[in-house]
Amino acid sequence: MRYVSTRGGAAGVPFEDVLLEGLAPDGGLYVPETWPAFDRIPGSYPDLVASVAGLFGAGDGLEDLAVDAYRGFDRLVPITELGDRHVLELFWGPTYAFKDYALQWLGRLLDRTLRRRSERLLVIGATSGDTGSAAIAAVAGLASMDIVVLHPHDRVSEVQRRQMTTVSASNVHNIAIEGTFDDCQRIVKTLLARQPRPMSSVNSINWVRVMGQIPYYVYAVAALDADEVDVVVPTGNFGNVYSAWAAKRMGAPIRRLIVGTNVNRATVRFFEDGSIVAGSVVPTIAPAMDIQIPSNLERLVFELVERDGPRTASVIGGDGLPHVDPGPFEGHSFTDAQILDTMHAVYERYGTQIDPHTAVAVAASESGSRQVPTLIVGTAHPAKFPAAVFEATGRRPAVPSRLAGIEDLEERFSVLPASVEAVEHFLTWKIGE
Repeated sequence: MRYVSTRGGAAGVPFEDVLLEGLAPDGGLYVPETWPAFDRIPGSYPDLVASVAGLFGAGDGLEDLAVDAYRGFDRLVPITELGDRHVLELFWGPTYAFKDYALQWLGRLLDRTLRRRSERLLVIGATSGDTGSAAIAAVAGLASMDIVVLHPHDRVSEVQRRQMTTVSASNVHNIAIEGTFDDCQRIVKTLLARQPRPMSSVNSINWVRVMGQIPYYVYAVAALDADEVDVVVPTGNFGNVYSAWAAKRMGAPIRRLIVGTNVNRATVRFFEDGSIVAGSVVPTIAPAMDIQIPSNLERLVFELVERDGPRTASVIGGDGLPHVDPGPFEGHSFTDAQILDTMHAVYERYGTQIDPHTAVAVAASESGSRQVPTLIVGTAHPAKFPAAVFEATGRRPAVPSRLAGIEDLEERFSVLPASVEAVEHFLTWKIGE
């Protein structure tokens, strides 16, 4: 398996280079040259992860590494019931968010490769809430890499921030950017394009993040044992739902991909009229969706324009796609009040507390008739958003053991302006040339 850039400037790139580079040299995102198909689904989840990675060129002998990646999960790919719908609870990993599935795997693949090559790498990422803590949990203390995470200052929940900033490992560095997630992502992409030092990304900019999310869709849809399944995904940067699309492309029996977001409705707007507009970000109670330029839309656009790299670059550069055919996608957006109402209704009806992002998916799942089984993707533990959960239900969520006492730990982070130069200066000061 080899890889190409969505903007046409790179082709025939091997998996290991994609893993270590993150962003393609032309500023595009890597995608596989061809889409493999599943021939079988192994019995265990780690075996499925290793099998999928093998299809995408990651090599052989990955089974033990996959077992180790998921050893620290309280529960692995559990599906619970919500009336006549199913909820895929992806928040039982080390940091209680779905990002753990891909990042525990990505961290181990990076570490194995770097140690074999006797190299050290700077890993940089932007987070709207959960990516940062999941990435830090995956690589904290490793001798093969430093990690720098940018988050928008005062725009993530306190629990999310503390999960990042209370980690004391010497290879972990946190930056609060005076701006939005889009600012953080712009800075990361610029630094990756400049490559002032050996550098990769933990964002879904990195193809291996997307690859690491495909298996749970394959596994969960197979577990429902139906001819077709509708999948409902809350999305901000479009990586999670793009992974569901990839699973469908590879043969998983997914009928519709129902996308939910908050009032920062960039993805929904794209499905409506094909526009990609860098509007102002509105802070909400679902901060992982406080994004106006979803990076992974570029990968979908590449497929929609029949893999025309220059056309993809033009669309992403502002031309948009006037005659977009949403295909299996449909999109819905919700206000904070609607999200809170959904959280309240789920608690009243089922006695279950859910976080604001999962609530967006629940709300989106209520559109239309349910002719086939509906799988709702639960993305974060409610304890990560205690204020919103309390406002919606009148009760604080139970705190998992790994989050207990986090409010008493010392924080370490730097506040910087939304400037590439400021972050580059920080990297030179903290990590060196």
